[in-house]
Amino acid sequence: MSSLRTKPVAFIGGGQMTEAIVGGLLAGQVCSPECIWASDPVAARRDRLKSEFGVRVGEDNRAAVKWAEVIVLAVKPQTLPDVLKGIGSGLAGKLAVSIAAGVTIRAIAEQAPEAGGIIRAMPNQPVLVREGMTALAAADGVTAPDLQIVRTIFEAVGRVVSVDERLMDAVTGLSGSGPAYVFQAIEALADGGVKMGLPRQTAELLAAQTVLGAARLVLESGEHPAKLKDRVASPGGTTIAGLHQLEQGGFRATLMGAVEAATKRSQELGR
Repeated sequence: MSSLRTKPVAFIGGGQMTEAIVGGLLAGQVCSPECIWASDPVAARRDRLKSEFGVRVGEDNRAAVKWAEVIVLAVKPQTLPDVLKGIGSGLAGKLAVSIAAGVTIRAIAEQAPEAGGIIRAMPNQPVLVREGMTALAAADGVTAPDLQIVRTIFEAVGRVVSVDERLMDAVTGLSGSGPAYVFQAIEALADGGVKMGLPRQTAELLAAQTVLGAARLVLESGEHPAKLKDRVASPGGTTIAGLHQLEQGGFRATLMGAVEAATKRSQELGR
């Protein structure tokens, strides 16, 4: 495999993640609707995908797998074993991509030993607005062209990094769970604005756009966040007073602890 453009891709599971990824692939002209098949047991999901994107849909996982060359396993972790029982032999020689959190490459390989390659992906919720962060971990033997195909799929909805599979729990704790931490931070910032007299809607806009802009500045400037922070915090000014309050509240240690706790929980769920 060397290019995704003409490769038929089947999504097993037609939920929000599939909808977001399909939307990104089509909007970026990475694939045409004729190259995508989404399989889901719920008629309403199939109808939505068909009407919104014009892709092929159905409820027969085996038929979708037989038709495709790249199979995206977009089902819940507890559902994946039963799905693999139904399609495992059909994955022979095909590239399987799993977004089921906590399910190891080894566990997938045990039910699909003849798969042409297995890659784990951990996308996060912002793929819904094509600003996602996805980490990929590839099984031994996955070729560079196959890995590039999977990168292309997830680059249609955000940014992509490759990691060793042993680090996927840490990815879950940071970028997988991280949006919830940021949502809570936005809510708290907005609450602070309301406390100081700002209208709720204005405070939420100020908070959300501030977080968005700060994140973009980190990504696009290439500067260390500490350097950017120092540029905002002038001597004796308002920002350093606020930062002092954050330090007193254990802000950084609390965020580090949240990532650690979520990572450990991901490890527990994967056992």
